[in-house]
Parts: sequence; structure tokens; C-alpha cells
Amino acid sequence: MQYIIYTDESEKKGRYFGNFYGGTLIRSTDFDYINKALNKKRMELNLTGEIKWQKVTENYLEKYMEIINLFFNFVKEDKVKIRIMFTHNMYQAVGLNEAQRGNEYFLLYYQFFKHIFGFQYSNPTNEPISLYILLDQLPDKKEKNEEFKRFIYSLQYQEIFVESKLHFKSMDDIGEATSHEHIILQCLDVVLGSMEFKLNGKDQDKPPGQRLRGKRTRAKEKLYKLINKRIREIYPNFNIGATTGSSNLSDRWSHPYRHWKFEPKYTKINNQYNAKNK
Repeated sequence: MQYIIYTDESEKKGRYFGNFYGGTLIRSTDFDYINKALNKKRMELNLTGEIKWQKVTENYLEKYMEIINLFFNFVKEDKVKIRIMFTHNMYQAVGLNEAQRGNEYFLLYYQFFKHIFGFQYSNPTNEPISLYILLDQLPDKKEKNEEFKRFIYSLQYQEIFVESKLHFKSMDDIGEATSHEHIILQCLDVVLGSMEFKLNGKDQDKPPGQRLRGKRTRAKEKLYKLINKRIREIYPNFNIGATTGSSNLSDRWSHPYRHWKFEPKYTKINNQYNAKNK
């Protein structure tokens, strides 16, 4: 068995929320079937270019809704797990040194991957399971990107991973994906983008000097509403702006879809945020 994981990131600092990270996990036993089904649907819809949230328009809306509906069929069956993490601009981390502030992107990414899927609850059989990760293209210099991958690789020696019998076969199992080659990563981009869009109030944006919202904004809102509807089929009354609740700690793994509003251990209220949003 292998867990195949794609990760993506979005808005660093939006109007209300920032540091958006998304991940999707698929068991190797399901991967080929899901990948082929999504690519077949894309060909049927004649979506020859890369599927991205930023490319949603009125003309492509129905096609995007159709492929995202198929994607969420797999989520509902727990064949695809989706995790979204973000921070609220109201809370500002304190006690960070200069190096930590400079590495915020990678430090948050590390926390996201370490905790978001509830790996410690993922392997009741206790048979060895390997991990294969494809990160969306990392934004920093090659040396810094490679250092981050080594940190991710070292996670397998921590208690959570050792006790769960999770491991990487080699450093080559942590790679960077060219997103237009990976339909699953593209679907994740749409889901992550839709959450950032709604949480930062972009669904209400109007062009300067205009009374009505633009066609693209309205198309994106319709796609977001479809995604929200599909999530609520799994979790009625799902709150996209809060950490998803659980009745047992093992739900962190067993749930097919979850959100995590990440809050640093030591924080203070960001007065600039409060003044801006009064």
C-alpha cells in the first residue's frame, strides 16, 4: 500500500484569511481508476488546457461543475481525502525570531503535512505503508526547496510515523509536480481556490465604478456553491471558516474532507486587522 499525496497553496494574505494550503490523499489501490476517470471526463468535456480556479469563467462553468462533481463523488466515497488549512488575519504569531519569520511559508507547510491527515490513525493493520508526495512547484531557490524536502523526508523518523509504519522509500518520493500534468492536483486547486474566494469575501467584489458584480465573479460563486453543497452532503451545516469538529481523534483520518483553521501557540490580536475591518 502507498498513500499518494498532492499538495497546493493559495493566497498568502487575503482580506480576512491567509496562508491557504490544500492537500489530497489517495490510496494506491484507488489511484489509477480515479486518475483515468478524471482524465476521461476532461477529454469528454474538451478541457484541453489546465483546470484552475483562476480560469473559471461563465463559458466554462458547466464543464468545471461536471468534472468537480465527479471529483466529489470520489470524496464522498472516501476514495479521495481533501484537507484545507488557513490562518485568520486577526491573530498574529508572537515570539518568532527573524529566521522563523523568513521561513514562515515552509514552517506552515511542514505543520500542514505533519498533522493535516491524522496519519497516526491511518494504519490499523500495522503493515508498512509508503508515502509518495507531489508538491505544487515550490516558490523559493533550489537550495531552500531541497532543504524543505529533507525536513519532510525526516518526518518518517518521528513517533507519529514510526508507530504508524509510514515511510518514504527514498528522497525521490518527494517531488514537485507540473500541475498541468496532474488532473487530481488541478481539481484540488479548484477546491482550494473556491474556499479562499469565499472566506475572503471575493464573491461580493464588484469592478470599480460598477453597480453589479462581474460575470466571472458570479460564475465562481456558482462553482463555490456547488462545492459547498457537495461538502454538506457529507457534513450537514459544514462551517468552512472553522476547524472541522470531530467526535473522536481518529476522525482526523477517517473523515474524507476537513478544514483546519491554524492558530499559532502564542498569538496576539492584530490591531491593524481590527482597525481595517471595523
